[in-house]
Amino acid sequence: MHSPEFNLLNAVLLFAAALLAGALNAVAGGGSFIAFPALLFTGVPPIPANATNTVALWTGLVCSGGAFRRHINVPWLVLSVLTAASIGGGILGALLLLHTPAHTFMRVLPWLMLAATLLFIFGRYVVRPRETQVVHDTGMTALLLATGFQFLVAIYGGYFGGGMGIVILAMLTAFGMVDIHQMNALKIVLSTATNGVAVAIFVASHAVYWRQALVMIVGAALGGFFGAHYSLRLPQKVVRWFVIGVGSSVTVYFFARSYWLGG
Repeated sequence: MHSPEFNLLNAVLLFAAALLAGALNAVAGGGSFIAFPALLFTGVPPIPANATNTVALWTGLVCSGGAFRRHINVPWLVLSVLTAASIGGGILGALLLLHTPAHTFMRVLPWLMLAATLLFIFGRYVVRPRETQVVHDTGMTALLLATGFQFLVAIYGGYFGGGMGIVILAMLTAFGMVDIHQMNALKIVLSTATNGVAVAIFVASHAVYWRQALVMIVGAALGGFFGAHYSLRLPQKVVRWFVIGVGSSVTVYFFARSYWLGG
């Protein structure tokens, strides 16, 4: 495939975008909304940009995971089932990306982001934690609901992935989690599983622009590592409002891109 011009200016832009995106994913999710447009701006076509973005930011997720390992406090059964759903959905989503036009999903994306942001804001008021505390109560109904939803989220994550972390946080809020750091820990595990299988498929399909990817891998790894450690020092309310701000911003952006600007 034809590679776009790759110069020092583009390298600096992609490194900075990946650095910020890696930190953002560690704190709240939504890093793709910085890294993906940066790839488009430097001339990478949409499908390879999706693949390259996924490869780069997956590294940041892996590097940020260590900072949250002590906050994973869920039963092994719940963690295993949700991870399996993430892997299955990630495979399906990655294959869909390689065989369908990206612009089709871009028309649906703003509505998904709007729903996810509203669910994150109001989920704790709509669903009381004691009623669906799926992370501590492995009741079959609650677990099946969470697994089915995570499978759908993982399909989206393998297909595009922008804001997947926010959608996972919204799901965890609705299913009873209230500790933002525990939510971030589980979010990183599920996101890493989803994007990990997508990365393998994109690499095997030769859909990655490696010069751009290598620069962004370094930036995302640094951003993920320092972002995760810094976020643990912030009050939970600050992190929560940061998530809400990111979700609202990217929702407006994609509505503008898809409907108002004709993108």
